[in-house]
Amino acid sequence: MIVGERVRLRAIERDDLPRFVAWLNVPEVRRGLALYLPLSLADEERWYEGMLVSPPDERPFAIDVRRGEAWEHVGGTSLMRIDPRARHAEAGIHIGDTGFWNQGVGTQAMRLLLRHGFETLNLNRVYLRVYEDNARALAVYRRLGFQEEGRLRQDRFLEGRYWDTLLMGLLRQEWLDSQKGGE
Repeated sequence: MIVGERVRLRAIERDDLPRFVAWLNVPEVRRGLALYLPLSLADEERWYEGMLVSPPDERPFAIDVRRGEAWEHVGGTSLMRIDPRARHAEAGIHIGDTGFWNQGVGTQAMRLLLRHGFETLNLNRVYLRVYEDNARALAVYRRLGFQEEGRLRQDRFLEGRYWDTLLMGLLRQEWLDSQKGGE
């Protein structure tokens, strides 16, 4: 487990799957992700079985939030496409429980994921993709120090129009410097 003050990252368990399915079938949640079709429990169970045989470093985490003495599952995050030679990986995150949006949970979860990536996995760079219309995610990534590195123009088709996908990255030294600043 990777534990912060209010948020923790833990291994995903089979009994988490119904919550993921419920969240990922909410159009507002799915809008910020690469998913565009409804998801069944059978789909998620197939994904789970595949995840169990993936490399341990690339297995996703459940995001839990502390509520008193208990923890509540609210989303998921991961480092994917880890390249051990170039020491980089792609990050992904979603807060599925919309009741926890705009409460700093995504920022705290990403901080924990970055700490894991830079301190445990010895990565030099973490990058991600974010849709241009996802203002909430863009604010989080910029707050954490991610820089725009590129733009895939008209990369996504949604609701009858094309949207750009932004490529953003954060280098280990940038992250270390931000930690010294007390963030």
